[in-house]
Amino acid sequence: MQNNLLQTPIEYLKGVGPNRGELLRKELGIHKYQDLINFYPNRYIDRTRYYKINELEVNAAEVQLVGKIINIKTVEFAKGRKRLVATFVDDTGQMELVWFQGQKWVRESLQLNVPIVIFGKCTAFNSVFNMAHPEIELLAEHQQSLRSAMQPVYPSTETLTNRGITNRVINKLMQQLFLETQGLFGETLPLYLMEELKLIPKKTALFNIHFPKSSETLAIAQFRLKFEELFFIQLQLITKNLLHKQKIKGHPFGIVGDNFTDFFNNHLPFELTNAQKRVLKEIRNDMGNPAQMNRLLQGDVGSGKTIVAFMSMLLALDNGFQSCLMAPTEILANQHYIGLSELAESLNINIRILTGSTKVAQRRILHEELENGSLHILIGTHALLEDKVKFHNLGLAVIDEQHRFGVGQRSKLWKKNTIPPHVLVMTATPIPRTLAMSLYGDLDISVIDELPPGRKPIQTVHRFDSNRLKVWKFIRDEIAIGRQIYIVYPLIQESEKMDFKDLMDGYEGVSRDFPLPQYAISILHGKMKPAEKEAEMKRFSEGKTNIMVATTVIEVGVNIPNASVMIIESAERFGLSQLHQLRGRVGRGADQSYCILMTSHKLSSDSKTRMETMVRTNDGFEIAEVDLKLRGPGDLMGTQQSGVLNLQIADIVRDRDILMLARMHAVKLLKEDAPLAKAEHASLRAVFIELSKKKNIWNYIS
Repeated sequence: MQNNLLQTPIEYLKGVGPNRGELLRKELGIHKYQDLINFYPNRYIDRTRYYKINELEVNAAEVQLVGKIINIKTVEFAKGRKRLVATFVDDTGQMELVWFQGQKWVRESLQLNVPIVIFGKCTAFNSVFNMAHPEIELLAEHQQSLRSAMQPVYPSTETLTNRGITNRVINKLMQQLFLETQGLFGETLPLYLMEELKLIPKKTALFNIHFPKSSETLAIAQFRLKFEELFFIQLQLITKNLLHKQKIKGHPFGIVGDNFTDFFNNHLPFELTNAQKRVLKEIRNDMGNPAQMNRLLQGDVGSGKTIVAFMSMLLALDNGFQSCLMAPTEILANQHYIGLSELAESLNINIRILTGSTKVAQRRILHEELENGSLHILIGTHALLEDKVKFHNLGLAVIDEQHRFGVGQRSKLWKKNTIPPHVLVMTATPIPRTLAMSLYGDLDISVIDELPPGRKPIQTVHRFDSNRLKVWKFIRDEIAIGRQIYIVYPLIQESEKMDFKDLMDGYEGVSRDFPLPQYAISILHGKMKPAEKEAEMKRFSEGKTNIMVATTVIEVGVNIPNASVMIIESAERFGLSQLHQLRGRVGRGADQSYCILMTSHKLSSDSKTRMETMVRTNDGFEIAEVDLKLRGPGDLMGTQQSGVLNLQIADIVRDRDILMLARMHAVKLLKEDAPLAKAEHASLRAVFIELSKKKNIWNYIS
């Protein structure tokens, strides 16, 4: 299996030494032989072809030629500045090799009339081709070298280049490493899996990733290493989930009682969609088991997650338990409170809210009711995590917008009970399936993927600033038939002053074009006091104003069924998921709603893609897939989770098929042999144990 030689500190490798060792550690995180082997190239240059001088063209491609140097001279080209020029010939013509730096050292190392291979980019001057600072190798050495036809290019830093650790040096160190270790890389995957998937051995894959002979051998090596990386991640996540279900006991909610059935039969405000029914069934199954539920509920804006969460809370209540719902902001907590109170109106249920602004007197009553069990459902912000908040018996914790809460905060909720509550995590930001499987592979995932009946899809259009007059006419027509309008301006922290100016300029412009008394306008932004925001929201929701001019504070938690038009100014400055969230603020009633994306004519290709995607589809999952391709997983999830995806060779966007394959085989393997105790899983088990010890696990898959 793993050979001790691979744990040797990197400075002991021939050609490294203490100084280079220190640099490799600092700049690239390469501490041991093992780390260098797992330091994969990020691209390759094809060196299968040797050009002749008479075939050269001026383009960006790097080329290699075989020939010899017949003459070297120093040429002055500016006052006091010189360059070294060598004449290089082959059997079809001649060209010049040029050096502007390191001339003394280069001149000493060049040999005349000896066959060499040169490599670099060509330019032409006065119809003579030249190559500046070429890579040069003696033909005899080039033919013996491990350096393959596909030339690997490794990630680097400015410091390394300045200190002489070039790509060529890394390549030489890699050759040395393979010579010293003689391919001592044990197999990590079981033989039957390798045969089934036609995977090449680990040591062949590692050799071919660093020294591929052709693009075919490279592709086979990449597939093997990508599969392995994703397979071990999935093994870890699924094992964590299985262990969780075995170890962490939960309250089995075996009773479907009066609260649930009365609400389902008599008080449902609308017929549940098939997706909602399916998800409720999954939740009921989970909560009926004696293991703690740990489920992620994904649903698009307006897909009806709240009613599913509420009915899950009714199940808890029927079994004699309390529930809580934790939201990231006061606006959102308030909206949940209003929404759940409306749903519970006809039932005899005690629901309260706890946020930073809850008065002391109210808190006292709330704490008392919570501890004696007469308070059934508590909704709140981070305030729920305070030590003073003690439940009589918490059975279900619903967490909204998961990515805004850290793991530590969630575990505080758990500790409110001797037996931890069931956990339902909700998110309205659809996460592409591949990303969800990598980030939340240890959670069971439920998806509500259809909208309630009677909802008309929002019509989205993209308009340039030059079309503003037509857009304004459209707004007047909508207001004339009694509709309300949102106009949203971007808010980007770094340039708050500029954004605030944009908002105020916009507000003044809108006020001029929609004057009193015929029109009334509300304004909402982050600098307002909570009471002012509340008052403006109230005016708008009561229909006293026709237009709401706002920053993105309305992105979550505003529900006005009569608002039918969302205008997003400078839409190119928003990310896709933000545009989608904002659009979800309209389309809440039965009327046709519209979203108008206003931009300038100058758009980057990414901005164009974002606008086209928004116009084409209302499907949050499809939008999230495009967003993932544009931005990459780290940006999409924010810093908390991006570390999870610090992958070395796989890419969850491009390699989604390999990820699906890896997960399928991991599930199958764990079903048959969860403890990895079978003889054929011995090496797998050893790697798995090794990985489980490491925080940053991916370095050690080899």
